[in-house]
Amino acid sequence: MSDFGESIGTAIEGGLLGRTLDHDGGDAAGHHAGPVTCANCQTVFTGNFCPECGQQGHIHRSLAAIGHDIMHGVLHLDGKLWETLPLLAFKPGELTRRYIAGERAKFVSPMAMFLFTVFAMFAVFQMVGISAPTDLTEGFMEGAKSSSVVRTELQKEITGLQKERDGLAEGDPRRAEIANELAGLAKVLDAQPRGAVEVDTGDLNVTGTGIDFLDEGIVKKWQKNPSLMLYKLQSNGYKFSWLLIPLSLPFLWLIFAWRRQYKAYDHAIFITYSLSFMSLLFIVMSILSAVPGGGDWAAILFFIAGPLHLYKQLRHAYGLGRRSALWRFFVLLFFIQIVLVLFLQALLLLGAY
Repeated sequence: MSDFGESIGTAIEGGLLGRTLDHDGGDAAGHHAGPVTCANCQTVFTGNFCPECGQQGHIHRSLAAIGHDIMHGVLHLDGKLWETLPLLAFKPGELTRRYIAGERAKFVSPMAMFLFTVFAMFAVFQMVGISAPTDLTEGFMEGAKSSSVVRTELQKEITGLQKERDGLAEGDPRRAEIANELAGLAKVLDAQPRGAVEVDTGDLNVTGTGIDFLDEGIVKKWQKNPSLMLYKLQSNGYKFSWLLIPLSLPFLWLIFAWRRQYKAYDHAIFITYSLSFMSLLFIVMSILSAVPGGGDWAAILFFIAGPLHLYKQLRHAYGLGRRSALWRFFVLLFFIQIVLVLFLQALLLLGAY
């Protein structure tokens, strides 16, 4: 499968996951003048959706309907997305406050928006060629000697995944995940030179952490095959991006600990919408960076739009004054660095085990 095809598939996967979390019966799907009989449960009703099972009252049977279902299921184009995106980009505090207050039907839920934007971000990364390098073995460390151990380790990884896939039933969602893993590992394997390297740890004099399971699971694996570990780091980056939400929650709670009107739920909504915007920002930046001379503009956009959006959301979502919002903003910037370090450590552990 080409990189373009994989990236499109990644975006669709994220859209469908987000759609699953954001499904409700509030979408217009045809209008009926009189009672209809549900084709699914035979309930007679008036309206657009069956009150018993939720199925649409009017069933389309055309190729155009298939296209509509794809666009609607993946992007949710008929209403919610276009209500949510402008507020998320330009009035994030208002969006956060209104959603927390109970104004839910017209907006894409935070988690659905987060899933869609994260998967779309990595899809765009694949389209524009932003990915971890697949050949870091030669020259990566001093003390390396020529060998085929890297290719052997990669082949073992592929064989193990193939055996796991063959033992799963048809239709098991894990099979699709394994297929993506195998495609990525195949690219890493193809990029390895035939005379790959093996690290002679006796000559490297690498200092471990002193914790046996970390030294065995992380340090030695990075020494032996940095290309594979970088691939796992990138792959796990979007699969476990949701970890940023629980990791960020205690820090945001801390700067509002004495304001009892704000609950953990409020902070979670704030974090999730904020991360969704950052994913959208990275999408725009990656597209700009692919344009000749656009790298500088992408950097300027990041350093202006990112902090400005965070400040506006913080101030208006919590109804803060300028001074109150400003000191929390700078403290939150410091906390963000801690969260990113914790997230990276979590990815390293997940990649090693």
